[in-house]
Amino acid sequence: MKVFVTGGAGYIGSVCTEYLINQGCDVTVFDNLVEGHREAVHPKADFIHGDLNDRELIISSVKKAEPEAILHFAAYALVGESMQNPSKYFQNNVANGLNLLDAAVEAKVKTFIFSSTCATYGIPEKIPMDERIPQKPINPYGQSKLMFEQILSWYEKIHGITYVNLRYFNAAGASEIYGEDHRIETHLIPNVLKVALDQKHAVEIFGSQHVTPDGSCIRDYIHVLDLAQAHALALTRKESGCYNIGTGEGYSVVQVVDMARKVTGHPIPSVIKEARAGDPPSLVASAHRLTKELGWKPKHSRLQQILETAWDWHCRHPHGYEGKSD
Repeated sequence: MKVFVTGGAGYIGSVCTEYLINQGCDVTVFDNLVEGHREAVHPKADFIHGDLNDRELIISSVKKAEPEAILHFAAYALVGESMQNPSKYFQNNVANGLNLLDAAVEAKVKTFIFSSTCATYGIPEKIPMDERIPQKPINPYGQSKLMFEQILSWYEKIHGITYVNLRYFNAAGASEIYGEDHRIETHLIPNVLKVALDQKHAVEIFGSQHVTPDGSCIRDYIHVLDLAQAHALALTRKESGCYNIGTGEGYSVVQVVDMARKVTGHPIPSVIKEARAGDPPSLVASAHRLTKELGWKPKHSRLQQILETAWDWHCRHPHGYEGKSD
């Protein structure tokens, strides 16, 4: 299968590209390298250095690649930044995404897999969260993703594009080749490992009085390889749909730090900070629909497995792709 992957030089996009190539797919990666890394583009993928705001380039690139499906990972994804600069998020995540959708129409691509997020739900009304709960985003990032989901439904009605919205919870871990290296790192697990690598003095725990067993926030961590498997299965979907991707099991910040101490053998000091405004105490997915309709079964998402693969990658790449030790 020929697939066109936007954001294929980023964390999740690079691992999904690797997974699809290992499944025998012919992959074209399109990335502006603002957040991604050239070193994270699989050597067997065709690479186009471009930006989705260049309408003519994205249309000509999709036409030339002649893909059967598009996987759209390219987005800005910092919640805090979206509250400070909403224009950046609506421009890139919505307006630039429209250029890609119009390219799909012109190139007659009928399958579109969208990298969405649990942030479209906002503060959940129940846990675990299934796809039926209301989508009420509380920041421009989540709103931009929801807007694009809604646009996709119209492109299905008008242009016949079959879409799958995959709403991620907390992607984590690494493949043997590719791992997590963000320009601004906000995710817990890489920040915990930075402490073990002596790149940070302590890991920050935001809030100790949440309504959870140990007072710290609970999140649903999904191994990036299991995430990639979900994308491959989504490519087989003949009807449009929306799916949460999580394990249905949550781990607290304290549990993650404790497991990281076990995996790394380092003490990893922590410091309690004030709880962040609007931070839900618990976000845990129900992946029943994904399991039932697509046959998805996570194989790598035990917390220890996630941390072991992430630690192995960070030890080999202590300063990310540009400063890898091997």
